[in-house]
Amino acid sequence: MSDTTQTDERIKETSRFRQALIRPELGGMVGTVAVFTLFALFAWDSGMFAAQGVMNWSIISAQFMIIAVGACLLMIAGEFDLSVGSMIGFAGIMIAVFGVVLAWPMWIAILVTFAICCALGALNGFIVVRTGLPSFIVTLAFLFILRGFTIYIPQTIERKTIIGGIRDAAEGDWLAPIFGGKIGQPIFTWLGDAGIIGVYERGTRAGQPVIDGIPMLIVWAIILVIFGHILLTRTRFGNWIFAAGGDAEAARNSGVPVNYVKIMMFVFTAFCATVFAVCQVMEFGSAGADRGLLKEFEAIIAVVIGGALLTGGYGSVLGAALGALIFGVVQQGLFFAGVESSLFRVFLGVILLAAVILNTYIRRIITGER
Repeated sequence: MSDTTQTDERIKETSRFRQALIRPELGGMVGTVAVFTLFALFAWDSGMFAAQGVMNWSIISAQFMIIAVGACLLMIAGEFDLSVGSMIGFAGIMIAVFGVVLAWPMWIAILVTFAICCALGALNGFIVVRTGLPSFIVTLAFLFILRGFTIYIPQTIERKTIIGGIRDAAEGDWLAPIFGGKIGQPIFTWLGDAGIIGVYERGTRAGQPVIDGIPMLIVWAIILVIFGHILLTRTRFGNWIFAAGGDAEAARNSGVPVNYVKIMMFVFTAFCATVFAVCQVMEFGSAGADRGLLKEFEAIIAVVIGGALLTGGYGSVLGAALGALIFGVVQQGLFFAGVESSLFRVFLGVILLAAVILNTYIRRIITGER
């Protein structure tokens, strides 16, 4: 005789501890607290938490954040893009070629570059969904293709792999400041005058605050994190992303346009890489063929630290943002603490291994595997 007193699994109560344990952001939260505590203990007097120090690691974190948002949504959809780093270098060179070599208005150069890169992202996705090949293989191929073009194009046109003059070409442009400008200058000037933040006392910027505004790189990072979080948690398309990465066949049977979702996530990843590239070339005033190296792996590591499963169908944009924040804080924190900078790579390997082990344990909790 069946046991009628057995509790239905669908209405089984879950403890608060278990609910907290399966949150995607858990690893990122724990890591963030641990990293800030560590550097607060060992680098508090180094200037790391002074205004300029905070700005330094915020900028580095924002760089990771921008590409991590796209990588996170794509990984939740069940795919990878290893061409992100090459896309960054390629986009920068395209802006330099269009805006400096061909002397197009910078706003046209930027928009055309976005169109080309998003189209390449769509091509990546189209090949993956039409051929059924692993996205790892397809995007690995594009990693080499784009990097090859990134080196070949400037060498052929300018006989060099670095093209300068971007800042001069962008002078007076209406679109360039959206990527390379700063906001909030009057507020920081007031903070400097009030003595809340320091001012430069020597050099050409005497009397100016040590921070004269928030770079648009940070603004873009915040915008993309907010957009990605809302898209993933508050829209039907976000449900489609989870479904496409969790069980693509079941999602198709339920009416989810899986192929469309995956292609759009490849496009969005390319968009994020291009945002990074435009902000970068506007900051440095030049484009180099070596820009973006290893950024694809750093983005994936940030996403994994943030709680996303490598198998897809599970993750959090906020978690990925926290993973990027950890990256930025550690990279700059090692410098402020006087630790050999090469140990940053050691940290990446250790934290990646720890994050994968934690995520595997979480997956077993979710799925009931042993």
